[in-house]
Amino acid sequence: MQNFSPQSTSLAQVSEYEISDNARLTLWLAAAVAAICGGLYGYDTGIVSGALLLITRDFHLGSTDQELVASAILAGAVIGAVGTGWLSERFGRRTTVMIVTALFVTGALACSMAPDVGTLIAARVYLGLGVGGSTQVVPMYISELAPAAQRGRLVTLFNVAIGIGIFLANIVGFAMRDAWGWRPMIAIAAGPALFVFVAMFFLPRSPRWTAENRGLKAAIRELIKVRTSHREIHKEIKKIHAAAENVSDEQRGWRGLSQPWVRPALVAAFGVAFFTQCGGLEMMIYYAPTFLSDAGFGHSAALLASVGVAVVYLVMTFTGSLIVDRVGRRRLMLIMGPGSVLSLIGLGLMFMMHPDKGSVGSWMIIVFLLLFMMFNSGGIQVVGWLLGAEMFPLPMRGTATSLHAATLWGSNLLVTSTALTLVQTISLGGTMWFYAGVNLASVLFVYFLVPETRGASLEDIEKALKEGRFRPRRGQTAIVEQ
Repeated sequence: MQNFSPQSTSLAQVSEYEISDNARLTLWLAAAVAAICGGLYGYDTGIVSGALLLITRDFHLGSTDQELVASAILAGAVIGAVGTGWLSERFGRRTTVMIVTALFVTGALACSMAPDVGTLIAARVYLGLGVGGSTQVVPMYISELAPAAQRGRLVTLFNVAIGIGIFLANIVGFAMRDAWGWRPMIAIAAGPALFVFVAMFFLPRSPRWTAENRGLKAAIRELIKVRTSHREIHKEIKKIHAAAENVSDEQRGWRGLSQPWVRPALVAAFGVAFFTQCGGLEMMIYYAPTFLSDAGFGHSAALLASVGVAVVYLVMTFTGSLIVDRVGRRRLMLIMGPGSVLSLIGLGLMFMMHPDKGSVGSWMIIVFLLLFMMFNSGGIQVVGWLLGAEMFPLPMRGTATSLHAATLWGSNLLVTSTALTLVQTISLGGTMWFYAGVNLASVLFVYFLVPETRGASLEDIEKALKEGRFRPRRGQTAIVEQ
């Protein structure tokens, strides 16, 4: 960490730098281009929903092999999420995004050329390194670029891109599976990844990482690319300087995470991460065609329903990204969470009744499935990645976001690798009720342990942690009162 004098942050000196005329556009472009990695994550994980039926036919897979093919990418994602923490601290957020996109390109091509199921599983583990790495570094990169008032909307572009990726994966899986086969369906993801790799050369670095590693003057040169006034930059640089002053080695990396004052942020962010994935949404994305086929729907109808699932996910994450800075992270989860519980209870009841094909009951399965997607994707899914990008102090942010992303992917791996086994053990209806209980637990967790971070700068959140006022309290649940 470099030593900076308070004089280096004076408004007069900040005014010496010329603000870009395209600052607002550059900010949104940087967020949007980086967020394309979310679309790659959504596509590469979602395409298995339609491709799995074809892969099963070509490689003669049983249920265990199907689980391995679907979940292999998640095992790689856990490793990638942990590994990119060091990269993002050592080489910077922007450079790490470029490394991640290189993994996307080579991983997608490797999967598409796999000659047998073993090679395919290994290639999907490798592709997962990029998927997991993107979820660690991209939300953090956007969060550190964004002003506090727009951070929620900009970071959740990553979620919107995930929705677009899942939607495109389902469209391709439904419309092109016979014309293309599963190999081109997977390989096509290499194109957008290559675009992001090239585009990142022309986008700004994270001002926070730059301040810590190259100095405040260098950070100002990054901020003038994405801020519209000298006063705004001066105020932000002062906060960055104050947060960076007198940071000891004990507050960095793994040692920093053991500090007692950081623990409330770890509990809140990791807990929401766990419930984001263990609430059942990823299971629906991966296995909706399989579940609906087992319930009596034909393959085409099941795949078409999964397209509807993807549309609802995209619409709700987009809507959530528009309102999360106004409604708030905590409130959005508390409003939408009970709807997830009730819709899963209804879905479980419908599966238990085994309605005849074409009956009202069979269509109610679709209704409850889409309702669950609406409530879950419009609530905790919008917030899950965002909290991990904004809750952790700068000296340990790279390490903490790695663990946060690993928690997300580890939970996803747990759900995906056990879903079919759970259905065989307690039935499809019982599985839905089990996940209803998980969603109820998530609502209680948020109510008691997750404060509101809307409108707070990253430095405000760090200050609240140090002052011991991070937990929600009766009458005051927000870090910064609006």
